[in-house]
Amino acid sequence: MMREVNLKVGLTPKHQCSYLPGRQEQLLVLLDKELLCPEGYEQLLSAGFRRSGSDIYRPHCQSCRACESLRIDVRHFAPSRSQKRILRQNQDISVSLSEQDKPDYFRLYQHYINERHRDGAMYPASRQQYDGFLLCHWLPPVFVEFHLEHRLVAVAVTDLLSGALSAMYTFYDPSLEHRSLGTFAILSQLRLAGELRKEWLYLGYQVDGCKKMNYKQHFRPHQRLIAGQWQAMKD
Repeated sequence: MMREVNLKVGLTPKHQCSYLPGRQEQLLVLLDKELLCPEGYEQLLSAGFRRSGSDIYRPHCQSCRACESLRIDVRHFAPSRSQKRILRQNQDISVSLSEQDKPDYFRLYQHYINERHRDGAMYPASRQQYDGFLLCHWLPPVFVEFHLEHRLVAVAVTDLLSGALSAMYTFYDPSLEHRSLGTFAILSQLRLAGELRKEWLYLGYQVDGCKKMNYKQHFRPHQRLIAGQWQAMKD
């Protein structure tokens, strides 16, 4: 794991927490441009950092440690009964990869944000927001496409690294919420990671007190970064 004392970082002012109401958060933001590369980012992921656009950050709150980085053990992952049901339910969806951003992606993203996240900071969706959040000049993401009868219904934006995949964000057609496409997207990325012989799938931060994050902990076995150490979470 990369030692934090070796990093050049800045600390943001306090602002409203993205996960827990009534709390404020601060972020460490990487200033060391030499680490803005796939190899550097993979090291930083293992130290609890995350990218947003081309920037790399990590929560750094003085009185709260609720944000825990979570990664799934690809080789030992076994889908639960409900996850197997989701796989069966979506057998009619085709999955493919693209290395290029496409206009259809933003249209679907805009529809998803404006329907599902009207109460969040991402509303209303804009092209500038989409580019600044998902795209990255030093690590172009790959796009996992999901088509139902030739119609694009979901996209999972994923970073491809030497030993891992890092799931950035998934957006989908809100009218298909009953298909659990968010979970299906993670299961598809796990399958892809296995085919590519990757060790980990990173899912960002788990916050137990945030209901929107609860889906992550159902992928087992996984590890969480607690007090600077990766700890296995088993059934």
